[in-house]
Amino acid sequence: MRRLRNVKIVATLGPASEDYDTIRALHEAGADVFRLNMSHGSHDEIREKHRIIRQIERDLDSPIAILADLQGPKLRVGTFASGPLELRDGAAFRFDLDGAPGDASRVCLPHPEIFQALAPGATLLVNDGKIRLRVESCGADFADCTVIAGGEISDRKGVNVPDVVLPLAALSDKDRADLEFVCTLGVDWLALSFVQRAEDVTEARALADGRAALLAKIEKPSAVERFDEILAVSDGIMVARGDLGVELPVQKVPPIQKRLIRKCRAAAKPVIVATQMLESMIESPMPTRAEVSDVAAAIYEGTDAIMLSAESAAGQYPVEAVQTMDKVAAEVEGDPNYPAIIAASRQTEGHTIADAIVAAAREIAETTDIKVICCFTQSGTTALLTARERPGVPIIAMTSQRGTARRLCLSWGCNCVMTAELERFKGAVVNAARAARAGGFATEVDQIVVIAGVPFNVPGTTNILRVAPCDERLIYNTDPG
Repeated sequence: MRRLRNVKIVATLGPASEDYDTIRALHEAGADVFRLNMSHGSHDEIREKHRIIRQIERDLDSPIAILADLQGPKLRVGTFASGPLELRDGAAFRFDLDGAPGDASRVCLPHPEIFQALAPGATLLVNDGKIRLRVESCGADFADCTVIAGGEISDRKGVNVPDVVLPLAALSDKDRADLEFVCTLGVDWLALSFVQRAEDVTEARALADGRAALLAKIEKPSAVERFDEILAVSDGIMVARGDLGVELPVQKVPPIQKRLIRKCRAAAKPVIVATQMLESMIESPMPTRAEVSDVAAAIYEGTDAIMLSAESAAGQYPVEAVQTMDKVAAEVEGDPNYPAIIAASRQTEGHTIADAIVAAAREIAETTDIKVICCFTQSGTTALLTARERPGVPIIAMTSQRGTARRLCLSWGCNCVMTAELERFKGAVVNAARAARAGGFATEVDQIVVIAGVPFNVPGTTNILRVAPCDERLIYNTDPG
């Protein structure tokens, strides 16, 4: 299904979007990737959503990516004997391992790992950062704090510890069970929550064992500090601005977002910008002007994908939210200033033959009357390198691997087309011309650029570029081999 924009849209499924008709409407409205939030829903419910997505994929003959988002370890306080209470500025408050219900002076924090990592002066945040406490003294089973910014605290509110790297595994027992379940089910991407270090990703990669690509969620200050190491071992990145905006001063998040997007693009790895992009559309059919500007800013920065969370999972207007994102993206990419902004942020880390070929393909396409770049890819690498260039013409990613086509649904500009395994380059050119015509990208009188690797069906062999006519008769008359 051809989109009239390059940035991709990720839509989270939930109670508002769990039946065939709604999920199909979301895809037809513009959703390229569906996110299954493993924090909500049983395995049976997840299995049914997966089944529906694959049915829609077959019905529309359109590759769709499925992203399973693992919950990660959740840090929460215990319960309170008398219900919610108010913590006042300047008050003393203790966290400990005592399982007894809390009161105005203390509460259980059933995570000994936190106490192992704390030091005087560290900050504890409760209830999405609404309550801020400073650690005055601490030990193996307690932390005595002063309330810096008070507020209401109640049962099982979340806790953030922004100042330290916690000795916690990124994968809980639930995550490990969920990972095995969704990999067996057949998802395309795994999103890892609470990533603090590269080792968190490599641990998950060993468990996934090649069955899904790995996307690291950047939502901790420690992940920002170690981002280069995390990016190197990840297949993609999510800039998860929710927890990131809790654990860091909110004014730091926009420049971090811009910096991480540029690093991901340079590494030819897809990046998603997520959280509160169209938050008001949970209850309103219209977004705020600020939300539209936020979505537009991410697109101007060159992100691969923008994501809806509660807007499509639990909101009253899930399809309208996707349509809004689609319209904003088309408008931004149609801005005459957009190509110059994207070109100004172009940078290349590699100096391989493949890097040179995709750069040449973009240059040829943008300086001549080329309608589309067709790249043949087995592992997806050639398409990712082509997408990194952000060419001014569409990209058709052609592959015989269904999993590759699905994963590339997350990557900027990639229109994924299934093709048979090929042995000769002339056959590849013919297939590319047919795909360009069938998709409405070009006509018989147009020319296209074809990128491939010879020998075929061997990952990492991108070594040939051909400017070819879309008229098959001319291909057979002029192409060698």
